[in-house]
Amino acid sequence: MIPYGRQDITEADIDAVVSVLRSDFLTQGPKVPAFEKAVADYCGAHHAVAVNSATSALHIACLALGLAPGGLLWTSPNTFVASANCARYCGADVDFVDIDPQTGNLDPEALAEKLAAASQAGRLPDIVIPVHFAGQPCNMQRISELAEQYGFRIIEDASHAIGARYRDEPVGNCHYSDITVFSFHPVKIITTAEGGMATTNDPELAQRMTLLRSHGITRDPELMTHEPDGPWYYQQIDLGFNYRMTELQAALGVSQMERLDDYVSRRQALARRYDVQLADLPVTLPWQHPDIYSGLHLYVIRLKLDQIDRSHREVFEALREQGIGVNLHYIPVHTQPYYQRMGFKAGDFPEAERYYAEAISLPMYPTITTAQQDQVITALSKALRA
Repeated sequence: MIPYGRQDITEADIDAVVSVLRSDFLTQGPKVPAFEKAVADYCGAHHAVAVNSATSALHIACLALGLAPGGLLWTSPNTFVASANCARYCGADVDFVDIDPQTGNLDPEALAEKLAAASQAGRLPDIVIPVHFAGQPCNMQRISELAEQYGFRIIEDASHAIGARYRDEPVGNCHYSDITVFSFHPVKIITTAEGGMATTNDPELAQRMTLLRSHGITRDPELMTHEPDGPWYYQQIDLGFNYRMTELQAALGVSQMERLDDYVSRRQALARRYDVQLADLPVTLPWQHPDIYSGLHLYVIRLKLDQIDRSHREVFEALREQGIGVNLHYIPVHTQPYYQRMGFKAGDFPEAERYYAEAISLPMYPTITTAQQDQVITALSKALRA
């Protein structure tokens, strides 16, 4: 089976992890800050906070921005459920903004219309989370302009997009947002096995997220409510969580960061080859905005179902039967039973639902060979024929 995505682990990665196993620190040692510095420096952000998953990063980002019961967060329905669930962890409400059918990203003009209506109704979102779907950055300049106009905060969900660039600047620099979140799951662009990171240019947000990732505990006398009793002393000054990243994960991350640009460049080359080889098939190929350089975490085609004699499911299953481990990203979040119990229903966000009815994620990872990619192309051509 050729998977839709997979990690690339080199001997250098293994050596980096083994060196930690032979060291004095398996957690809370020097490798986590080294990884944070590597990501912050690469992105051009002032601060980076490493955690055990992107979901954890989204959660503490929301808390750092003050999201609380009675609050409201908007995000894209075309995402993994974590982009919405982070609001529910804070006791806040969730709503969605439909997608741009060209990119699969949150549509800034749909956002503008929804904000205007929400302003009239008297309930604007506290936070908007645009999701850089498949590695392509959203139209952050427009979303930032709307944030200025309507007063909401922005968390970029860049789980797919480390190594991507927007207007020739790295995603994660937070020029158009308060916080950016990355994922390092094994199928992502670089991996720490499990892991996440939040970048920001605001020192207070960084301090708050650092506190929240470790039980709300500090050893910094300047943050304590009274003088420490001795050198052993710590204080819990807030209710935090055990969201820390281990030294093993961070060492792997530092090693992987050295190949980040090569990984993204390889993904770009694979996408160009797919674009050429699939051009004559009855599918819509991924569109890339000229102002962006995508991380290309995913290569998603949309079936032209009116031009083929097979259903979406039949094509998907035919590919799987030929050993192609395709996947589907994503089932629209508002159609999940949990969110339907909150009142959402099919038809609420039609562009996301149309996308779901046609989308298939083809294998896309740096170590796929030309022969394997040819196998994917041949299998797709066959699967589209009844």
